[in-house]
Amino acid sequence: MTIFNNRGIWPAWLWMFLLALLLGWLPFLGPAIAGFVGGLTAGDTRSALIASLIPSVIVAGVLLVLGSVVGVPILAAIAGAGLLVILVVASLPLVAGAFIGGMVSERRVIR
Repeated sequence: MTIFNNRGIWPAWLWMFLLALLLGWLPFLGPAIAGFVGGLTAGDTRSALIASLIPSVIVAGVLLVLGSVVGVPILAAIAGAGLLVILVVASLPLVAGAFIGGMVSERRVIR
């Protein structure tokens, strides 16, 4: 029996999100560790990379929706797109860790 019984994008995203919050005080290693664990949970490289980008898309989408509700949809769209680019670039250690974790998970034999 293995620890990672639930595999896929959503459990991987949850692990990455929680560990990134808990290990946020480590500048590069915290997100990299979170990405690695999430990549192992994802089960393959494609799922790990998708799961590593979900938090950035959610935060940018929330900003877009909140800005549209307040009444400045054009400004919200610009701010949401800019924040998405910043978050994706800032999460490069998370994406790198997810890629490595997904590669390791593909090579690991689960019994």
